Amino acid sequence: MRWIRAAGRGLLVLVVVMTGYVASGAHADEGGGGGRGPLTLATAGDLTGYLGPLLQGWNRAHPGEKVTLVELPDSADETHAQMITDLRGGDRSRFDVLNIDVNWTSEFAAAGWIRPLPRDRFPLKTFLPPVVGTATYDGQLYAVPYVTNAGLLLYRKDILAKEGVPPPRTWAELEHDAKTIAPKYGIDGYAGQFLPYEGLTVNAAEAVYSAGGSILGDEGERVTVDSAAAREGIGFLARGFREGWIPKAALTYKEEESKRAFQDGHLLFLRNWPYAYALASARGSKVAGKIGAVPLPGPHGPGTSVLGGSNLAVNTHARHPDSAARLIAYLTSEPVQRQVLTRGSLPPVRAALYKDPRLVRRFPYLPTLRAAVLSAAPRPKSPHYDQVSLVVQAVVHDALTGRETSEAAVRRLARELAAISRR
Repeated sequence: MRWIRAAGRGLLVLVVVMTGYVASGAHADEGGGGGRGPLTLATAGDLTGYLGPLLQGWNRAHPGEKVTLVELPDSADETHAQMITDLRGGDRSRFDVLNIDVNWTSEFAAAGWIRPLPRDRFPLKTFLPPVVGTATYDGQLYAVPYVTNAGLLLYRKDILAKEGVPPPRTWAELEHDAKTIAPKYGIDGYAGQFLPYEGLTVNAAEAVYSAGGSILGDEGERVTVDSAAAREGIGFLARGFREGWIPKAALTYKEEESKRAFQDGHLLFLRNWPYAYALASARGSKVAGKIGAVPLPGPHGPGTSVLGGSNLAVNTHARHPDSAARLIAYLTSEPVQRQVLTRGSLPPVRAALYKDPRLVRRFPYLPTLRAAVLSAAPRPKSPHYDQVSLVVQAVVHDALTGRETSEAAVRRLARELAAISRR
């Protein structure tokens, strides 16, 4: 998913073997095993193009510790597969620094590919509180938050204003407006990311969470998905496809495809990450100046977003862990976090930036995003997360295409997740 995954993209993760670390402005201990030197940073495709210039600033200031950027595919699933292939090579791994989705932390930690980090070495208290939980596994910190994310409902404020209706707060309002208003303007009602990939796992989890349900508990050891809430959430999405207010084309949408459909004026409502708001508002977009953003709706009021983003960590076999620690300090410092937002349209983890008046004027969705992050929930934690996600994608896709009822899909999902948890 985009960094996404969206959920979202252009994000980093580094796993650090640290002999010492001090937050921005301090130095890492130069004794111990790794020392300083050049690094290789692997990341999912940088869709907004912000990361190269950001790292150029580091390279100019640290000529002996230059970072080489390696961009992998912008699909989270493909990036995940390529990183795992590399990490299984042990000390032959090409990547010192990895860009991992927040939900890969448990899997990578359980596999021994990344190392635990000391909490007191990082400025965690300056971050939005929920993001820290995405960097932990089994009660221990295994990464450092770098970028966060939460899904928002983007909408055509010009069309809703003409109709004299506010943006929807509930599923019933969203469904009604998608059915009745969108056809008047010759556009589709609603879309998210429904291709069978990580984005579908996110959309499905948000629907289940918003209805009050869950998928897994106890770090993946307990399956909790067989519930009325899960049937309601998946049923809501399946009904949209069955009744047509979610177009069939959305079954092929990832973040970028859905963003383009909205940006080109073909959708009334879109679930996506904040980067889509920024790009759809930019000069040249057909809907620039015509869009708004609100929290995702739920059955009875605002729903629950999945917490997205990326964390910083370091490969267990990193060549220069001191340099990796220094790079983490740089990337999580407030000045750089500001650039992550202004250049990359990616949500920073530093809490203070969400209340900066100048940034709020430039990015008016920041207060909405802050509220969404603070109320967001992580995807199900599991050391077998890749398998969990594949099962969710396959089963939910069958429900959305009408191959299975929502009730049958939830029962099947519970059975298949239970089989994974027993491994």
